[in-house]
Amino acid sequence: MASDLEKLLAYLEVEQMDKYLFIGRSPKRPSRIFGGQVLAQALNAAIRTVEGEDRAAHSMHAYFLRPGNPAKQIVYDVDPIRDGRSFTTRRVVAKQDGVAIFNTAISFHRMEPGLSHQAEPPNVTPPEELESDYDYWVKLAKKHPDKIDKPSLNPLERKPVERRDILNPEPREPVNHVWFKALGDLGDDIARHQTLLAYMSDFALLSTALYPHPYSGFSDGVQSASLDHALWFHRPFRADDYLLYSTDSPSAEFARGFSRGSFYTRDGILVASSAQESLLRPVEKP
Repeated sequence: MASDLEKLLAYLEVEQMDKYLFIGRSPKRPSRIFGGQVLAQALNAAIRTVEGEDRAAHSMHAYFLRPGNPAKQIVYDVDPIRDGRSFTTRRVVAKQDGVAIFNTAISFHRMEPGLSHQAEPPNVTPPEELESDYDYWVKLAKKHPDKIDKPSLNPLERKPVERRDILNPEPREPVNHVWFKALGDLGDDIARHQTLLAYMSDFALLSTALYPHPYSGFSDGVQSASLDHALWFHRPFRADDYLLYSTDSPSAEFARGFSRGSFYTRDGILVASSAQESLLRPVEKP
């Protein structure tokens, strides 16, 4: 029987139909396709059109255009717009029913030596001393079965350093830290680790932008959705080892929230960075 991680990877690693055409499928839950899934599938499609083991993805810039329907397949059309000596560029459009729901540009770079520096990692509680999201949500679903669904799969371990009450959110500083890792061995293929980190990167950014306000993703008083997403890969890493995702939100205005994120290894090495703008639209409570 396939593990939960193998089931997740089966969704994230798309099926190749032609040289530049791929098909992605979705789990039944949630009712709207999770943005991290589309990010990961688009990246996975682009990676598989790039020749040469010396090149890896280093940046990704994406827009979420329409909600995705998990009951329908997603077609990923890859445009090979540049194959240079040092850089390779791909543009990917994701469609359902012939209509674009997502588009992204992804750049790949040939590994070469250069200057090196990085920001210092935050000093936070180690993951061994924290409760996992899976255990927390199981208890929350048992306590509030009318509001919270019990999680059905557990492919990733997520351990928030500072947990917020999502049903009764109090305003707080827009800073968040979450430990992530895949619950299984991913092997040594860098493409698989990058695909999974792209999926992880859509967690926490939007919710961090809500922290200064009395709302969470479960609140009736705000309509929220990811609008765009950027991701940079700085150094090699393993997504099956603990990674600390440190996020903050320096601004929200005109119904848009802005968030930034940094992925650090247990040793404090900065391996990836992210940024996202999200829709945070106040609505009348029903």
